[in-house]
Amino acid sequence: MTSSERWTRDTADRYDAEETENSSAAVLHPTLDFLAELAGDGRALEFAIGTGRVGVPLRERGVPVVGIELSEHMAAVLRRKIDEDTLPVTIGDMATTIVPGGFALVYLVYNTISNLLTQEEQVECFRNAARHLEPGGRFVIELGLPPLRSLPPGQTAVPFDVSERHLGFDTFDLVEQILVSHHFTRDGDDGRYRRGNSRHRYAWPAELDLMARIAGLERERRVADWDGTPFTQDSTKHISVWRKPT
Repeated sequence: MTSSERWTRDTADRYDAEETENSSAAVLHPTLDFLAELAGDGRALEFAIGTGRVGVPLRERGVPVVGIELSEHMAAVLRRKIDEDTLPVTIGDMATTIVPGGFALVYLVYNTISNLLTQEEQVECFRNAARHLEPGGRFVIELGLPPLRSLPPGQTAVPFDVSERHLGFDTFDLVEQILVSHHFTRDGDDGRYRRGNSRHRYAWPAELDLMARIAGLERERRVADWDGTPFTQDSTKHISVWRKPT
């Protein structure tokens, strides 16, 4: 078992409703195009497949998809959408769980590698991706960059959403590279707010490249989004691709 926090039943049941923007065609189509091109005629393995926001439509594109998911509750929501024979899912953590066969593509989207709260576990995630990849296969990660440039001296919190129904801010432990995302979400119209938080370990692109080298992978590409926008010092996230040598 890794240090990842498990998603509860209540959180899993709310997840799709709270991620409607990220499930929209405008967001998903570039993601699916990017992943399908890398998979080609091969199979794809999604680490932390969740409720299938990406895996299910990628399978519908004709790419054979297999998933690994730590939370049984998240996997249960996915199972309402697609059967086990069409999209198999193994319950387990993404750093150590092994599924049969080789893959042309292993991918990990939406900041999920940060759910592993130690550097050692993140390295093991890269190693696990490498052991599943066929020669020439690719490992893809989508990860945001922590907004540390927004922190003035002495401040440890940065807001990322201030709206009528939601207040979100991150607090940072700069020594351990841990951020905690805090959420205050308005439920209904009675003025009550639901509070939640989640812990993450952020990692810089250069650190991920070193993890890839440890796992025997070579960086092939890094862009700022699924549309392929060039990655610059002002980018807020990156899509990185590493390749297993032939």
